[in-house]
Amino acid sequence: QVQLVESGGGLVQAGGSLRLSCAASGRTFSSYPTGWFRQAPGKEREFVAAIGGTGLSTIYADSVKGRFTITRDTAKNTVYLQMNSLKPEDTAVYYCAATRSAILTERQYNYSYWGQGTQVTVSS
Repeated sequence: QVQLVESGGGLVQAGGSLRLSCAASGRTFSSYPTGWFRQAPGKEREFVAAIGGTGLSTIYADSVKGRFTITRDTAKNTVYLQMNSLKPEDTAVYYCAATRSAILTERQYNYSYWGQGTQVTVSS
């Protein structure tokens, strides 16, 4: 069983930065591809970024490419999302999720384990 806890959200001005953390319990987590998703008020949850179990492969949504970076620290069982040049449209609850599938994917239904989410608010 894997449990995920997100942290690092908050209020930031447009153009600012935040780093989200996703801390996991469970020794097998380090081998699981892990993704970040977000849900803005009144909108469906959408994919943001994902990283493979080795940390060598990453994929990003077009809307965040060049601004967000996903990394993982295997020793700390933690995945990070560095968010730079934040925009008001980045405002959302951000969730991390892990999948037992070997395939790195943006499809939400592939992810079995989900955290509770952390709020990110970007003011204009």
